[in-house]
Amino acid sequence: MTALPVTTLPTGAVPRTLRTHREGPVLTIELHTPEAGNTVTDALLDDLLAVLQDQDPAVRVVVLAGSGDDFCLGGDRGEFTRQLAHDPLGSDIRRTGIKARRVCDALTTNPAVTIARVHGKAVGAGFALALACDLRVGSEEATFRLPELALGLPTAWGGLLPRLISEVGAAHVRDIVLTGRAVTAAEARSLSILQRVVPAHELDAAVDEWARPIVRRPQAALRVTKTLLNSLSAASRLADVSALDAELMTAVVTEAHHARSTG
Repeated sequence: MTALPVTTLPTGAVPRTLRTHREGPVLTIELHTPEAGNTVTDALLDDLLAVLQDQDPAVRVVVLAGSGDDFCLGGDRGEFTRQLAHDPLGSDIRRTGIKARRVCDALTTNPAVTIARVHGKAVGAGFALALACDLRVGSEEATFRLPELALGLPTAWGGLLPRLISEVGAAHVRDIVLTGRAVTAAEARSLSILQRVVPAHELDAAVDEWARPIVRRPQAALRVTKTLLNSLSAASRLADVSALDAELMTAVVTEAHHARSTG
């Protein structure tokens, strides 16, 4: 795997694509490019990595939210095009894929409990970011969709597929991935993509209802219990090939780009 330098923000720097808010042991990270639907760009991944790697050990709960009308509309396809134009062999796409895996791992293995607060649409990479969190609450109008196949892309981003199969089950995942259809909040709750569904105006209250007891738990016991839960969940996946996500995405995208260029 290609090594990447640790991403950090200069002391006192403000993330370009995020808003953060700290209230005691609860840290809220808000994806904040609403004019672009909070699409996942290289800059957003850099900012997420920097904030998560610089996280205060006293934080017990991390809330991941989105500003504007939608939680996250997925990856920035325009950036994909620019990356291929810059390097048709896909090195930039490979590096972005590795960063995506690191961000999702940073959410899943975070010593704090991570909560996804989902409203509007969670598409592709946005779906993956929400699923990487321990607890997920969505508004009644929230929807989830994986359109990658229709876009000529593999469902290989941030370790999404093995985690989705583990949480939801292979038969349901085939339906969601192969059809690319939207999953409503009610169905997402029945499939355990969401653990709670509430009216939009109750999202913050639902997050608070989870956070209040969590922040009172002894920190060492909370950290060890979360590690145990992650380890047991990972063991049930048998073979997790998501470490290959960046290579798979790069291979498919560069092959399609070459075919268009020579066709």
